[in-house]
Amino acid sequence: MTIQVSRLRELLHYDPDTGVFTWIKTAAHRVPAGTVAGALSNKGYLRIQIDRKIYPAHRLAWLYVHGTWPRGFVDHINRNRVDNRISNLRDVNASQNVRNCGLRATNTSGYKGVSYWTERKKWAAQIRLNGKNKLLGMFATPEEASAAYKKAAETANLEH
Repeated sequence: MTIQVSRLRELLHYDPDTGVFTWIKTAAHRVPAGTVAGALSNKGYLRIQIDRKIYPAHRLAWLYVHGTWPRGFVDHINRNRVDNRISNLRDVNASQNVRNCGLRATNTSGYKGVSYWTERKKWAAQIRLNGKNKLLGMFATPEEASAAYKKAAETANLEH
């Protein structure tokens, strides 16, 4: 069973400006009231154990502020997994969540959506729309290709 907003607010205080949860009531004999809640997961997210169940702190922040659980994923806009300020969180679908990630380890251009095509000796700009890759054009520089990607992403309302 998931925690209700009333139970969450009974046990924890959330500061939307800092993103920090603190215990209102003593959670255990080793965790007195006033203590900052949460521990880092192996993936770098803060998690909080309440009533023997572990919750991601960013989802609890959403529940605390909005009174309901998010419909989809809670995305950290600035990609900092421990920055749980409500202004840094947004409720998104899976596709939107994936778009707000860093560059892949194999990226050699330094720009999102840009790759070098050796056979044409040009920089290609590509974007994924509706589950399909779309070639936006070939460019002399990675900066030009990046500008094309950014324009297409803005037009398609893909960036936050």
